[in-house]
Amino acid sequence: MDIARHRLGSQHLARPVFDDPAEVVHWMGAVQAQDYLGGLWAVGVRTRAATEASVEAAVARRAFVRTWPMRGTLHFVAAADVRWMSQLLTPRVIASAASRHRQLGLDAKVFNRAGRVVERALEGGKCVRRDAIYQIWDAAGIPTRDSRGLHLLGYLAMTGLICFGPRAGKQQTFTLLEEWLPPARALERDEALGALARRYFTSHGPATVHDFAWWSGLTVTDARRGAEVARNDLEQADVDGGSYWFSVAAQPKRGASRAAYLLPPWDEYTVAYRDRTAVLDPTHTRKVNAGGGVLSPVVVLRGRVVGTWRRTLGKRAVTVTPTYFGRLTTDETQAVAAATRRYGEFLGAPAELAR
Repeated sequence: MDIARHRLGSQHLARPVFDDPAEVVHWMGAVQAQDYLGGLWAVGVRTRAATEASVEAAVARRAFVRTWPMRGTLHFVAAADVRWMSQLLTPRVIASAASRHRQLGLDAKVFNRAGRVVERALEGGKCVRRDAIYQIWDAAGIPTRDSRGLHLLGYLAMTGLICFGPRAGKQQTFTLLEEWLPPARALERDEALGALARRYFTSHGPATVHDFAWWSGLTVTDARRGAEVARNDLEQADVDGGSYWFSVAAQPKRGASRAAYLLPPWDEYTVAYRDRTAVLDPTHTRKVNAGGGVLSPVVVLRGRVVGTWRRTLGKRAVTVTPTYFGRLTTDETQAVAAATRRYGEFLGAPAELAR
């Protein structure tokens, strides 16, 4: 099994089939969006003919939202999945942050009071910028300095009170989750574990239970339970001594590995696995890795990370400047140039590959 090539297919990087960005987010289960603009491109690169505007339009129509569903990290999540996914995953995140909350003087009393204050400020469908919320809290005697404000927002999002709304210019807004999203069916714990495992292994497979535990923030025991619940919808294979789960429905298409891909920082293709050696040579880890996560935008060829890239926005065009780990052939360079043009189409501006 060519794990990297299979993942290109399962993640819909190779020959995307979805026209609606919301379908991509639902398929993936969650799309990391710590870097907001990078998150938009992560959805766009998996959607046929998507533009940055069309992905943001899906956010505005409430098809998916940005919030903290797992690992204390921002993701895009489908509207129907936010509640059950947060209920399953965020208690461990909140528990792990308890010592930091104590250092900041944040306890149940403060969280409850901050929640009441922000609920009054947002009720009626209002979307309020983060800086304005901080001002409201400060005026109410709830200090937001020293990252207290961010921890308050994260806690209230993880406990289901608020979520991100659409951007106001370049600024992020927050709104009340119950007013922003329609009601959704709750899932029992085993049902939720199975649903999450099914979604992960179908969209990210082949992957191991330990990969799933890393991505979701579940314990390995719970991750294994989820895989067992979803077993009838998945396949399992032993590769190089590892047990990998995947879906036959997400088999890669012929020729899928020939294209090049410019992926954003924290992309699901690189960050969603505990073991990344299938796509990234360990000798290059430090070139793209910092703080335990793959942070840099990366160039992918034949399913493998072959370099990093950065963009420069000009008045009329965008320039993509790659830094390769080794020499590329003429055909490979042409493939990267094609990926650059696709990125320009997404931004709605001409794009060129720096030489």
